[in-house]
Amino acid sequence: MRNTDTRQQKQWVLVFLAWLIALAATLGALFLGEVMGRTPCLLCWYQRIAMFPLVVVLGVGLLPFDPRGARYALPLALVGGMIALYHCLLYWGVIPPSLVPCGQGVSCTDAKLGLLGFVSIPLLSLMAFASIIVLLLIAKRGSQNE
Repeated sequence: MRNTDTRQQKQWVLVFLAWLIALAATLGALFLGEVMGRTPCLLCWYQRIAMFPLVVVLGVGLLPFDPRGARYALPLALVGGMIALYHCLLYWGVIPPSLVPCGQGVSCTDAKLGLLGFVSIPLLSLMAFASIIVLLLIAKRGSQNE
């Protein structure tokens, strides 16, 4: 009984950390768009579509804690992570310009937004999604061991 309680506490902490990352990413995206007036490109919008609901899904799974919450959040994080990876490859010039979906409107390849001068917005998004995916997979693995 006690081992199960400890395991659930560890899972709660992992899901809480994933929720904090999703919340920080959501607030950061809203700050860039609404406060700084940076219009997001098409790929940024798709990543927001995957990230914003994670705050709600993970938050609902925390109170009261439901270890199956990772199962519902993981597909959103995986899709968002794949879009973020594609976006990073596009930003770094690995993907040829002919495959760029940002043909109209603002493009992230033109904007020199970043953290510390070398961490781009697409890379921040990829790091957020990757962190969330790792935390959720660890939490999900812990719930399967019960």
